[in-house]
Amino acid sequence: MSTTEETPVVEKAANFIRNIVTDDLKNGKHKSIVTRFPPEPNGYLHIGHAKSICLNFGLARDFGGRCHLRFDDTNPAKEDIEYEDSIKENVKWLGFDWGEHMYYASNYFEKFYQYALVLIEKGLAYVDSSSADEIRAMRGTLNEAGKESPYRSRSVAENLDLFARMRAGEFEDGTQVLRLKIDMASPNINLRDPVIYRIKKVDHHRTGDAWCIYPMYDYAHCISDAIEGITHSICTLEFEDHRPLYDWVLDQLPVPCHPQQIEFARLNLNYTVMSKRKLLELVQEKLVDGWDDPRMPTLVGIRRRGFTSESIRAFCETIGVGKSDSLIDMSILEDAVREDLNVRAPRAMSVLRPLKVVIEGYPEGQTEEFEAANHPNNPDMGSRMVPFSGTVYIERDDFQEEPVKGFFRMAPGKEVRLRYAYIVKCESVVKDEKGEIVEVRCSYDPASRGGSAPDGRKIKGTIHWVSADHAVDAEVRLYDRLFSTPNPGGKNEPDYRTSLNPKSIEVLKGCKLEPSLASATIEDRFQFERLGYFCLDMKDSRPEAPVFNRTATLRDSWSEQKR
Repeated sequence: MSTTEETPVVEKAANFIRNIVTDDLKNGKHKSIVTRFPPEPNGYLHIGHAKSICLNFGLARDFGGRCHLRFDDTNPAKEDIEYEDSIKENVKWLGFDWGEHMYYASNYFEKFYQYALVLIEKGLAYVDSSSADEIRAMRGTLNEAGKESPYRSRSVAENLDLFARMRAGEFEDGTQVLRLKIDMASPNINLRDPVIYRIKKVDHHRTGDAWCIYPMYDYAHCISDAIEGITHSICTLEFEDHRPLYDWVLDQLPVPCHPQQIEFARLNLNYTVMSKRKLLELVQEKLVDGWDDPRMPTLVGIRRRGFTSESIRAFCETIGVGKSDSLIDMSILEDAVREDLNVRAPRAMSVLRPLKVVIEGYPEGQTEEFEAANHPNNPDMGSRMVPFSGTVYIERDDFQEEPVKGFFRMAPGKEVRLRYAYIVKCESVVKDEKGEIVEVRCSYDPASRGGSAPDGRKIKGTIHWVSADHAVDAEVRLYDRLFSTPNPGGKNEPDYRTSLNPKSIEVLKGCKLEPSLASATIEDRFQFERLGYFCLDMKDSRPEAPVFNRTATLRDSWSEQKR
């Protein structure tokens, strides 16, 4: 993103971070802003990361600055190039581009090391030979001060020697760490001599075996920000207590600048989990079909389900940026994609639970075509021709042998309109040996072509259909919320797995789709009339065997259930 010296007019909704940036530019603290999105490549991004991406890249875009993509690749034991590639793809999918400003914390390993030497030489860091359990015990609690390590008084010369030997690989994992020397009695536990380097004899996916010591996040992150000239280091609220450490490290070192850390409330979404650990467990325990399962809150899953990048950006704009954690209702996310797809998705007729309808009296072997609008409110989207024959499929729910009060669809002796086609009347039904209806036989009014009664009689019901001779057979997957309770793993539910929704997916085979859908592509989105919004599954769908995913229903069925 290009940088300009003048502050553009910002049209987005104001929030406290935008106010800070506006003031900083107005009073000359910065000529332009530089933000960053710093993911660790140890998993797939989820909807919570989308909020951070939209915030950081959006601020840079709206204020004429730039946003860096920086991989926090300081823990090689958990990182993989697969995650890195996915992160880059999803940032671009959301509509953002870092241009030439992609960086890696591993680019700065030597600088991190040299800065650590500065801290040792200033008597502000020391090598601790205590075990991890001993260090944990010495750290104290929120109500009890920590205890100083017996190695805290080592000389500068001894610490320099030990740290060099750590780098050279002389010690085993867990036997030595480098700690800052701050204040073991600080009420902020993060300032109680935090560990900034540990030994990990693991090859790094970018630096290979060049290093066997790796910096901790709190140390590497603030220095990376300073090296890159970040002006506003925006992170979530759990790092608020880490800010004094962020500032302390930068205050002790000859870094190029001192960025300002600003915290905002992370995105918490109900009916799902956002913890990387829990998401990994769902995948590893095969409770879902991988990271890209359309029920997952991962961006790869949401994208596979059919959500558009525009709807995700709109959702992030809707929920805003605040300082207090809150639980966002899943319906807000679903409404965002409904609103987007209602405008852009062409309509199509599809029958998910088919019931055969034979139209008696219709000329045998005859085929007609009816013009159908691609969008009822947008003539510019044009129309398509839908074939019609003497046998069609309708939704099984659109027929009742003994109709309840207020049912205006197909029933014995009643007329109903087949959308775009003819008015038909159920004359009889055919049942199998179990007594289940397998076929409906109807008469039709040849003069009602196009769906209008020539004598002006009113037809209350209109249903969709698909010609049996022209139907495209497909599998359709109906997705719902992954969990059946709003806060899985909450206070009254120690194991989040217990609230997995057994009805979170329903697979329907033998669905009948209108033939225009045979040419659908992965990028296309459709409204299946009266059924919801659907897209081709980007993983399992094949031209000879299409698979469609339901992105969202037409209405919020969960809220309706509550009413």
